[in-house]
Amino acid sequence: MSNRAARPNANDNFLLASALASPDQSPLLALCKRVADCGCNVAEARVAALGAELSVQVLAQGPWDAIAKLETALAKLDRNGEMRLVQFRTNAKQQQSSCLPYIVEVIASDKAGILFQLAEFFANRNISIEQLHSTRYQAMQTGADMFSAQITIGIPSTMHLAALRDDFLEFCDGLNLDAIMDPMKF
Repeated sequence: MSNRAARPNANDNFLLASALASPDQSPLLALCKRVADCGCNVAEARVAALGAELSVQVLAQGPWDAIAKLETALAKLDRNGEMRLVQFRTNAKQQQSSCLPYIVEVIASDKAGILFQLAEFFANRNISIEQLHSTRYQAMQTGADMFSAQITIGIPSTMHLAALRDDFLEFCDGLNLDAIMDPMKF
């Protein structure tokens, strides 16, 4: 019996690349092409239009030599000035079987600090924010500035859910936020 650590799978190498560019520069197409050309796979991808820019995040997976080749290809793409790019090696996400996935939706009159206060509420309870989408918009009838957020959270399975829901709704009432917290439906 050997005391040596198990050798990782040859494809257990990951590179996270985040790019910002104008939509006509097609950052998703540019990143995915280089991933494929280097012999890697896209393990996960996210795209969001923020302001006049398109934000793209791609998690590439492959053998170490293909990841090294991809790092070089992305560095060349960054140097040509078409997009702003950040890349670094990372690991696969660890499964959190002890967390319960919940969806939180919030709508309110917009005011400074709402997103910070929501993030702080969850952080103070060791609840992870897995995904978040927030935006500002004008109400159709009144033209009032509004805030909207959809948040996926991971609640530790040891947490009392009814007490958390009560605390969250009381927190939202205190800030005049209209909110719901429901289990994620798959």
